[in-house]
Amino acid sequence: MQNTNQSCNIGFVGLGVMGKNLALNLADHGYKVAGFDLDAQKVTDVLETEERERPKDETTPRIYGCDSMSDMLSKLVKPRVIVVLVPAGNPVDAVCNNLIEAGLEPDDIVVDCGNSQWTDTIRREAEYKDKLKFFGTAVSGGEVGARFGPSLMPGGDADSWKYLQPMWEAVSAKVDSNGKPIESRTPGKPVTEGEPCTAYLGPNGAGHYVKMVHNGIEYADMQLICEAYHLIRSLLGYEPEEIGKLFERWNKGVLNSYLVEITADILQQYDEKTGAPLVDMILDSAGQKGTGRWTSISATQLGVPAGIVSESVYARALSTLTQEREMAAQTLIGDTEFGELDATEVENAIEEALYCAKICAYAQGFQIMKAAQAEYNWTLNFSDIAKIWRGGCIIRASFLQKIAKAFDDNANLENLLLNDYFANALATKQKSLRKAVILAAQSGIPTPSFFSALAYFDGYRSEVLPANLLQAQRDYFGAHSYERVDCERGEKFHTHWQEDGRPERKV
Repeated sequence: MQNTNQSCNIGFVGLGVMGKNLALNLADHGYKVAGFDLDAQKVTDVLETEERERPKDETTPRIYGCDSMSDMLSKLVKPRVIVVLVPAGNPVDAVCNNLIEAGLEPDDIVVDCGNSQWTDTIRREAEYKDKLKFFGTAVSGGEVGARFGPSLMPGGDADSWKYLQPMWEAVSAKVDSNGKPIESRTPGKPVTEGEPCTAYLGPNGAGHYVKMVHNGIEYADMQLICEAYHLIRSLLGYEPEEIGKLFERWNKGVLNSYLVEITADILQQYDEKTGAPLVDMILDSAGQKGTGRWTSISATQLGVPAGIVSESVYARALSTLTQEREMAAQTLIGDTEFGELDATEVENAIEEALYCAKICAYAQGFQIMKAAQAEYNWTLNFSDIAKIWRGGCIIRASFLQKIAKAFDDNANLENLLLNDYFANALATKQKSLRKAVILAAQSGIPTPSFFSALAYFDGYRSEVLPANLLQAQRDYFGAHSYERVDCERGEKFHTHWQEDGRPERKV
């Protein structure tokens, strides 16, 4: 194929949907790309798209196809930067080893932009350190984000970041000074002004870990929106289009976000085949790719309460039990109440309940990352994380500007709930969350994430919890010991419960 005499700035292995679009994004920003894929048709597709979209004043190609990894390496300036966009897991290692065999050198940078688990990124950085510089960059925003501006979450060798930073800042999504996305979806006319939605997050797996938590929050956010929709439809009998218009209104207030925006659009779509609301023709069995589950597992391993994230994962799992639910619907009877409801009051209550629950979900996500930085010896900038999520990614929302400010005001903030803005929001709106939960319980409408959000809020603000009884139980059956309220923390005691009940200081 074409010979560019080592003039390409960056190489790509994997030109599927994400690889193709990210490569075209780089080309729009003036970078020359060399691309390879085992599927030669994908190489052809990206070259044809680049030629079709190339500005008229451009006389030479911006993307060059390669028929092998060694061919691709021969086209790159040194140190060579190669983006890998292949399925997570063994394929990433296979590409690394093939690149080494093709002539990769220790100073060359391999960037995994796939959806890899952070533990694999940590392992790979250590495993390949003498053969290449392995760097992780998580990408959020899907196909459109990759093409016109994703949120990029990089983590790896700090020296490698110096080479990547100009490219990543160029192709990432941009926001204005108020945190509002600046968007353009015209090929060849990229957004060049504004604040880039990327920042160096830390060594080895930091970037992929932050992306995993992003996805866990995404699970929670989506589930809460679905529960709000289910409550309104079940309680008020609204049709999807009417609820869509309600979400449109909500999107103009504190709930302004990409997910609320697309929900409003989805609910106003009609099925071409039947004429019914499209959402009613979609089977209620939700899929998942695992990152929400990873977030829940990591939170459990770190001892962080993240019930809203976990409940959103469980809700998807429950939805897949389609046949069982159909049988149960004919067998299990709910003892429910349906009283007179004021539609406007219910609408307002659910809007405020959704905002309260959203605050709690994001608080849990940032708590997970706070615990992870101690576990993995990272130093995460939580303000930067909130800022790079303001554009390009799935959870982009006006709300994130408030989170960024909270951490700008106090970098050591223990929990978002302790920030004045969010504490005041919960103080003034929590009655709505309680009302939504009560209505759901009385009416038999499953809203596990709303329930979990309220339990988290009430649990976090409780000075005393029944864990004292739990510790007594553990000591009773397993001699696990307990601490006393009238002694120094760390001092352990054990009671001979079935003997004379006298406490014995445990040595």
